[in-house]
Amino acid sequence: MKHKIKHLSALLLMLLLSACSKGFLDIEPQDRLTIDNFYNNENEIRAATASLYGFPWFDFNDKFYWLVGDCMSGNMYYTYDQEGQFFYFSFTEGNAHLSAGWKGLFRVISYANSIINDMPRAAGGKVSQDVIDRALGEARFVRGLCYFMLGELWEEVPIVENSTELVSSNNLFLPKNTRSSIMEFARRDFVFAADNLPAADVPGRITQWAAKGMLAKLHLTLAQNLGDANSADNFSKARQYAADVIDNSGMSLMPNYADLFKIENNNNAESMFALQWMEGAYAFGNSRQANWARSSQLTGNSECWGGGKSASYDFVQSVEPGDKRQSSIFMSNGDHYPDIRSSDGGYTYKIVNRDPADPNIVLEGAAPVLNNAKKYIVGSADDTGGKVSTGQATAINQYMLRLADIYLIYAEAALGSGSSSADGKALEYLNAIRQRAGLPAKTEFTFADILRERRVEFGFESNFWFDIKRFYYRDPMAALDWLNAQQREYTYVRIVTPNAPDENTVAGYDLIPPASPINITAADMKLPIPAADVVANPMLAPDEPAVDYPF
Repeated sequence: MKHKIKHLSALLLMLLLSACSKGFLDIEPQDRLTIDNFYNNENEIRAATASLYGFPWFDFNDKFYWLVGDCMSGNMYYTYDQEGQFFYFSFTEGNAHLSAGWKGLFRVISYANSIINDMPRAAGGKVSQDVIDRALGEARFVRGLCYFMLGELWEEVPIVENSTELVSSNNLFLPKNTRSSIMEFARRDFVFAADNLPAADVPGRITQWAAKGMLAKLHLTLAQNLGDANSADNFSKARQYAADVIDNSGMSLMPNYADLFKIENNNNAESMFALQWMEGAYAFGNSRQANWARSSQLTGNSECWGGGKSASYDFVQSVEPGDKRQSSIFMSNGDHYPDIRSSDGGYTYKIVNRDPADPNIVLEGAAPVLNNAKKYIVGSADDTGGKVSTGQATAINQYMLRLADIYLIYAEAALGSGSSSADGKALEYLNAIRQRAGLPAKTEFTFADILRERRVEFGFESNFWFDIKRFYYRDPMAALDWLNAQQREYTYVRIVTPNAPDENTVAGYDLIPPASPINITAADMKLPIPAADVVANPMLAPDEPAVDYPF
């Protein structure tokens, strides 16, 4: 019982800190020390599940998520130290960020498991079964999402259903489970969530539509193994789940893409599941701005470590001319942002930004690819009404699933194993995304069209590696060829001749290809389990076989 009390004490600490001023998280927690006398009413149960939306995700989200989703996928150029190893595919089992991602996901799972395994017994007879099942639905959705990502990133990992029993058993040597077991485990969690979550809740809470959206994505992922006997059935299920969400959820696309990434629009009509961050304390806020902002000119404080981070040349080339999304994903020369440095009339991006009072002083230098990240960068505390603080804490939600994803899932499922499609509904949904971006409608589409649309629509939202994995399941050699054909390493160098064009024009720089391009192989398509975890549990070693989970 001692380990339970210790875990609950940690949980309550998180509740005390996270239930302060964040919408549905604004629930006053009770000062209890045991599980048996904590889950006394619906408010206490809601306070417990609120803990699943923020703090436990920090270690995963802080760096690992974007290092895999944006750098490894070739969307973001960044080459420094252990972070840059993801861009180059040169990381090993000892990489600190790899370990943070692995431990971060299992940390979230432990939080979800504590609710799944302890809450029903403690709350039984005190609240209705509907309240218990709704809380279980939230926790199982979160656990299912973690296992879906573990299965896609590492492929073979241990399934932990009851963290408490595992600790008390003193048998921590769990074997790896097969990827098929992990996907089935995640599927069952999502099905339970879809069956037990409400159709509507307070903004930000998970609903049945998020669970159905993830079921659509899971079945689409399974379907892309075209040689599998269940491929066609999985395409059909993905399409059905996506159609259910689109037709019946009452959700809608935000009219303006840029508005998706403003703090005041957290939990908007397009958001299906988002991590709920807030200002004020380290690990409780979104650290993307601190990690990605070009300089203190944007943040108003010293937390701005994105000067060397750019949209890769390959990503820039994937953005069609006239695409309205570009300036919301990355800043390019001349882009103007009235909401940043708003008291000065806004911020205009320049390749090289010099002090107007003394042009010899460079306030912001040229980035490697002559652009810098914009998405999730919202400005200073003054720009946001105090929603930015030191401690790398910005109160902008982190999207994990939004309706635009479901639109494109439907289109990809409608394409199925075919080479092209002119399906009417699929085109309607694909073109709704393109219309918002200011792009012309398509009359038919291919898998390459969907991949490109997803790459830009969700640029710098850290989920493109999961799209690449579906491509890899569909056609391994084509996916590897596509990755190796990326111009991800191309950079710009200033021309230094006397008559060189202006430093704030692309013409003023030479485009430099890499001396030795990256070579990505099949071995790079799954991550290694961190070395420290293999030492602690030899059953996680690469040469140890994975086993099916005993459902």
